[in-house]
Amino acid sequence: MDKTYPSIEEAIVDVPDGAVIAIPGFFAAGVPRILLQALIKKGVKELTLACGCGPLLGATEELTQLVKNRQLKKVIDSYGLFRSATKGLQDPFEQAVRAGEIELEVYPMGTLAEKYRAAGAGIPAFYTPTGVGSIVEKNTVTNIVENRKPKETKVFDGEKYVLEYALKTDYAFIHAYMGDKEGNLVYRKTSRNFNHVMATAGKITIAEVENLMEPGEIDPDCVHTSGIYVQRVLKVPRIGFAITID
Repeated sequence: MDKTYPSIEEAIVDVPDGAVIAIPGFFAAGVPRILLQALIKKGVKELTLACGCGPLLGATEELTQLVKNRQLKKVIDSYGLFRSATKGLQDPFEQAVRAGEIELEVYPMGTLAEKYRAAGAGIPAFYTPTGVGSIVEKNTVTNIVENRKPKETKVFDGEKYVLEYALKTDYAFIHAYMGDKEGNLVYRKTSRNFNHVMATAGKITIAEVENLMEPGEIDPDCVHTSGIYVQRVLKVPRIGFAITID
């Protein structure tokens, strides 16, 4: 089945206001920038972007535009703000979070990865020792006070665990180094990060690929994400970008 789309506009045509979208990337590595740029152009609002480790900090221009356009309702991440107070004062996203205009919900990075993996595996929730004895155990970590829901805990073999829920998203925007027309994907080095678990967690997974191959041209042993998880494939150019900002 050929899952390629002729244009990025057609690939995201049905993304509505209020959508929950998985955005992978470890800071600048593996971020679906072109899909993000198309989302900005489409102008959809009230978005929740479910991240892993600071992809929006790695795509600062896109994040700034999303904030200026007032397209964001919420961001879920493990690392969503700059460590520098000076940069934070200059960052529109951090200032919007501090003002309560955008919700920032934070989880430990490994817990977030498991929330996506569980969603893809059809597991509704899981217990983890991560966060026990910290603020993570007490309630959902968010800047919006009314959304700080208490978390359930349970003791197994004398050890306490925190209950976390799977994170299924409406869409997953994926960036791959290589993909074939049936949606089988290969990631390159660090760019693999959250892409492979998020690809399974999206109800509709859209992959931007730098190198589009014919079915059978990718060694099956090298496939990181099976095409069964991918609904749409889009050929994109490899773009250059600044890794840091002044």
